[in-house]
Amino acid sequence: MAGIAHGLSVPDLAGARFLIVEARYHAAINDMLIEGTRAMLERGGCRYETLTLPGALEIPPAIALHRGNSRYAGFVALGCVIRGETTHYDLVANESCRGIMELGLRDRLAIGNGILTVENRAQAEERADAARMDKGGHAALAAMMLAAVRRNLQQKRAD
Repeated sequence: MAGIAHGLSVPDLAGARFLIVEARYHAAINDMLIEGTRAMLERGGCRYETLTLPGALEIPPAIALHRGNSRYAGFVALGCVIRGETTHYDLVANESCRGIMELGLRDRLAIGNGILTVENRAQAEERADAARMDKGGHAALAAMMLAAVRRNLQQKRAD
């Protein structure tokens, strides 16, 4: 995987379950993101389920609906927002990111944000491709690292 961990080791979260929440608006791009995400989760010994939604704005509410479900160690948000001719791009890019960040901070959820916000399809393909920038794998790694931090803090509190 092309420099995926940037020197970080992948945490061993054998058996931990993650929910991949994906926006299918750009299905071919998402297929590439999911490939990298699944590979990274499997590399850490994790299990996963996938929830498919129409667009990126639906991702934060969907994660919020699942936040009380203790079966998930974390979440991976995947999607692609490509700039168009209107300001809709700014709204979707900003609000989906804000919603994910708010959930992570307020509800202490382990969320990896793999929603691409790009100028064009070529940029999206470069970032989504698991053999190139592998942003799906990066998002999975982020969720896994945050889940491991939470697990370690819980273990220290129990000691």
